[in-house]
Amino acid sequence: MRARVENVLLKGMRVFERYPPRFWPTWLTVGALRALHCLPLSALVGLGAGFGDLMYRVYGSRRSIALINLELCFPDWSATHRHEVARQNFRMIGQSAFTVGMNWWATREQLERRISEANREHYDGALAQGQNVILLAPHFVALELGGLYLSRERPMVSMYQRTKNPVIDKLVRRGRSRFGGQLVERKADMRDLVRAIRSGKPFYYLPDQDAGRKGVFVPFFGVQTSTFPALSRFAELGRARVIPCCTRQLANPVRWEITYDAPLSDFPSGDLVEDTACMNRVIEAAVRRTPEQYFWVHKRFKTRPPGEPDLYANP
Repeated sequence: MRARVENVLLKGMRVFERYPPRFWPTWLTVGALRALHCLPLSALVGLGAGFGDLMYRVYGSRRSIALINLELCFPDWSATHRHEVARQNFRMIGQSAFTVGMNWWATREQLERRISEANREHYDGALAQGQNVILLAPHFVALELGGLYLSRERPMVSMYQRTKNPVIDKLVRRGRSRFGGQLVERKADMRDLVRAIRSGKPFYYLPDQDAGRKGVFVPFFGVQTSTFPALSRFAELGRARVIPCCTRQLANPVRWEITYDAPLSDFPSGDLVEDTACMNRVIEAAVRRTPEQYFWVHKRFKTRPPGEPDLYANP
C-alpha cells in the first residue's frame, strides 16, 4: 500500500514538473470541455452558436479580418450579406469549439452515428485500384472530424503543427492518432511522409494557409495569394491521386458530411505554379458551396507580392 501511494505521488510530481501552474488554466478548460462532451450534441451546438455570436460582437479584430477576406473573395456581395456570412461563420466556429470533444474523445460508434459521406465512390475507386491517395482537405471548420472519421477505417497519415502549450499539443496528437493515424509535424523530414504515402496510407492534407515567403503567388478568388506549392510534389513523389475532400456541418439533426469530388486529372502536370493554381481553384469551388463554413478568420492574404500594401493594416 505504501509503495502504491509513493508511486502515485511520484507520478503527480512528474506531471507537476512537466505542466507547471501556468498551464493549470488550460487543464481547467480541458476539464470543462470534457464535462460538456457529456451533454446532448444539440445543446452543445446551441451553446456554441451563442458563444460565436458573442465573439462576433466583441472580437473586433477577427471580425474585421473575416470581413476583409469576404470582400476580397466576393466583391459582388453586398456589405449586408458579407456581414451575415461572417456572423454565421463565427457561429460555426463557436459550435466547432464547443463540440471539440468529438475530435478528442468520441468513440467509433459516436462518429459513425454523426458522420456520413457523399460521392464516396471517388475514394473507393482509387483504393480499389491500389492507387495511393492524397485527400485535399481545405480549412472548413469541421475538417478535423473528417480525417478522424476516415482514420478509423485504415491507417492514414496527416500533418500537424506543434503548439507551444504542451497540454493542448498532447491532446491534439492523442486525439487525432487514437485510431491509428500517423501524424507528421510540419517541420519534420518530409521523406517519412512520402514513404507513408507510397506504402498505401492515404494522406489527409490541409494546404490552404498563408505560406509566407516560402510560397508561390497564385490566384485565390482573383487575389494573388502566397500558397504552399507542395501538393504536386507530394503527388509526384508519392505516386498518388489527389481527391478533394470537404467536411461540413449539417443541421436538423446536427451531423457532419464528408463530400468527395472527382480526382484531379492530369495532376501533377509538371508545372509547379499551374498545379498550385489548380489546387486553389478546387478549393474555391468547395468554398462557394458553403462559404459560411470556411475559416475566414485566418489572414489568408497576409503575405503580399513585393510592393503591394498590407491588406490587414487596420485589424
